[in-house]
Parts: sequence; structure tokens; C-alpha cells
Amino acid sequence: MAAAAVAGGGAASRPHSLSYVGCNFLRQRLVLATLSGRPVKIRKIRAKEENPGLRDFEASFIRLIDKVTNGSRIEINQTGTTLYYQPGLLYGGMLEHDCSPHRSIGYYLESLLCLAPFMKHPLRIVLRGVTNDQIDPSVDVLKATALPLLKKFGIDGEGFELKITRRGMPPKGGGEVVFACPVRKVLRPIQFTDPGKIKRIRGTAYSVRVSPQIANRIVDSARSILNKFIPDIYIYTDHMKGTSSGKSPGFGLSLVAETTNGTFLSAELASNPQGQGTAVLPEELGLNCAKLLLEEIYRGGCVDSTNQSLVLLLMTLGQQDVSKVLLGPLSPYTIEFLRHLRSFFQTMFKIETKSSHEELKGGEKVLMTCVGIGFSNLSKTIR
Repeated sequence: MAAAAVAGGGAASRPHSLSYVGCNFLRQRLVLATLSGRPVKIRKIRAKEENPGLRDFEASFIRLIDKVTNGSRIEINQTGTTLYYQPGLLYGGMLEHDCSPHRSIGYYLESLLCLAPFMKHPLRIVLRGVTNDQIDPSVDVLKATALPLLKKFGIDGEGFELKITRRGMPPKGGGEVVFACPVRKVLRPIQFTDPGKIKRIRGTAYSVRVSPQIANRIVDSARSILNKFIPDIYIYTDHMKGTSSGKSPGFGLSLVAETTNGTFLSAELASNPQGQGTAVLPEELGLNCAKLLLEEIYRGGCVDSTNQSLVLLLMTLGQQDVSKVLLGPLSPYTIEFLRHLRSFFQTMFKIETKSSHEELKGGEKVLMTCVGIGFSNLSKTIR
């Protein structure tokens, strides 16, 4: 079959598989394996723990990868401590997936954002589960920060959307999200080195199966801090009722600061799941979330810490041209991602530290430069 050729090398040159140990960075490895066409073997997944092997949410993620690809081979041993994955072709199409309630939909969506532009058919997927939790980026933040980022690389069009039809809070979830993304043959390189100045702050305070008054209390306390810096602040209150409110009560806030040059920096907080930890006051949550946003603005850069790995991946896969982006301090997740990019794509970034000048107040910045590998979506040419 003609479609068996892998991007970056024909079927004749079968890439050798990469081997890893442990459960860390499982998503990064599977996503990069899928894009590079290189098989990957992961051993000793929680081998020493009382409950060894893959967790529910990881198994659900592997099922999702299996759904969006065609012809992938996945082998897991009986205890779930060894995983072998030989990637197939990214296929896409209309799909549905029930995410594990142990992690939020953002855990799955982050990886789909990396894969969706390179499918054979435009992806339209309905994801069900937890929309906002305390571990992963929420759907609100990914919608406000990751989508504008993809647009900079030329991934845009009518069929590009991410919308929350139902909110679901942990532990039981019950949320629903629709994500649709057009396919692209090539990505355009970017030069994104001037973050600009903050011009406005937008946010969403949501309350699910609790008094709608709570969202207003969150907004008031967040504004009490942010109003000192900038007048253009608008925080929507989103109160979901009835079936659209999922199965568990909860509330939270996500904030996004937009700059004059189209940089989006985000912060968010959610209440503790029902029956876990101490109860959080809405006022406290609003104050803490506003402080987190100020911390993210201090870190600065053209991309917030949630999306560092996404922008570096898209730069790597761009045309054979130079891409540059200015980032704040690299997160540990991003540092590991750079190591993986080198293993899977042999791509090295030039990393220059920029000290804080007078005009660039805030934390130390890092200028990341790379030449794209000229990745092209081969499945688009085969009909």
C-alpha cells in the first residue's frame, strides 16, 4: 500500500525503535513516536510499586492514540509494566472518546493538539470526562492560549474549534468537549521574539452544581488585585445548570492576559474535589489565581509555560527554515521534551539566555532557535 511510507523516510528505511524506562513522559514519547514513525518500547512502568503497570488514564490515552491512527501495533505485557508501540498512520475523522476521570480532558487534548494538523482526514472528536481539575491545563486555558498559537503556524480555517458543551468536575466528571482541527500539509516558520505589553485580561469563573453567587465572589476577589495594574479586565461568569453541569460540584477560575503582539499568558485554579482536602473559599481562590497570573507574566516570554512544548514541536516540524521564539524559564517538562525531540527527530535547538534588561522586566528569558525538519503531511497527497 502506497500509504505505508513514513514521513521523513520511506518504508525501506525502517527506523529502529527507541527504548525507555519508567512511566514519566509517556505522552511525549507516544506523540513523538507517532509523528516520527519510530517504534518505541517502554519498560519497568511502575515496576517497584504495590500496584505496578499502566494506570487507567494512561491506558485510556493509549486507546485514544489507537483511535486516531490506522494500523498501529500496541503490545502490553500482562502486568502492564512493558509497552511496545509501533505507530501507524494518523487517520483522524469523526471520533468519540471517554477519558478517564483520574485526569482532565486537557491531559488528552494537549497531545491531540500536537497530532491533529497532520491527520489524513480533518479530526473532529468528542471527548467526555473532567473538563477542569487541579493537575492538567483546563479546556478553557487551552482554548485561549493553544489555539491562537496554532494559528501562528498557519493552522486555521472554518473547521477549527474547541468548545465546552458540558462542564465536568472531579471526581465523577461528566463533562463534554468538542475539538475540531483542519489538516495542513506544511507549517510556516515563525519569528516570535517580542512578547509586547499586556493590554487586556480575560477570564472565566465557573461554578458547577454550587450557588451561582460563588462565581461572582471569585471575580470580585481576582479583580481586587488585577485592577491595580490594568483597567481592561473582563471575567465571564459561567454557571452551568442541569445536565450540562456534569456529575460533581466545584468551581474555579481561569485567567488569560493578552499582549499587544498576540502573546497569551494563562493561569488557573480549581476547587478541591468533593470530599478531598480542605474546602477552599471562593475569595481565596480568586486572589491566588490572580497572583499566579502575575507570576506567569513575570516569567514572561511569548508563550506561557503550559504551551512551551507545543511551540517547540511545531517549530521542529516546520519547513526547512529558521524559527525563533522567546520563552520564559523552561519548565522541567519542556527540558525533557527537548531531549526527546533530539532522540526522535535529531533536532537540536540553539538556546541563548537573555538577561532582564530595563525594558524586559521579569524573569530570565530564553531565546530558542531551530531549523525545521521540513516535515510534510504525506497522507494528504495519497487519495
